[in-house]
Amino acid sequence: MPRVIPGIDRNKKGSANRKKAINRLGRTHLRISRQREEHAKRLARCVIRSNDLVAYEDLRIRNLVKNYCLAKSINDAGWYQFRKWLEHFGTKFGRVTVAINPAYTSQNCSNCGEVVKKSLSTRTHTCKCGCQLDSPKATLRERDHNAAINILQRALGTVGHTGTRILDLNACGDPTSTLPDSGLEEPRWIAVRVAWPTAKQESPRL
Repeated sequence: MPRVIPGIDRNKKGSANRKKAINRLGRTHLRISRQREEHAKRLARCVIRSNDLVAYEDLRIRNLVKNYCLAKSINDAGWYQFRKWLEHFGTKFGRVTVAINPAYTSQNCSNCGEVVKKSLSTRTHTCKCGCQLDSPKATLRERDHNAAINILQRALGTVGHTGTRILDLNACGDPTSTLPDSGLEEPRWIAVRVAWPTAKQESPRL
């Protein structure tokens, strides 16, 4: 993209070269859009096929992009496309998908429920109950780990299971899964937590 845009500015308005540069820019935008859509599709399919229940935050993307500092990063991440394909493949493969109210998923402690206030720049979670989620690895965002646990706990409560197992007993006393296509195996759960960009973070280039 940075190599295509200057080509438009260097050419005179109405010239054939300017029209060619505009066409190249349009094709570049189309290619990036298709790459983003295909990536979301493949990732969502992999997540759905690997789990029996997928929980995620019910984010209002249209409202989030009103923040001009984060809008470009949010649009580049393609959160809406990813959720759309999650729900599509969830229906197709008979998996449970649950959209959770995002309120206080980051602030509440996943261990005791205490509210631990954090700014957007605070990436670790430390609570007075002893729950501490941090890591020396800069790439590991433990704030999101805490939020993912909260999302999963809310999802399990929403579908009627507040314990750590989604198993019932049938008439013969044998364990049976209450999730579709689970058989007698342990249910597989996952909570999808998007990584929030900071105000100074640049959007990724494709």
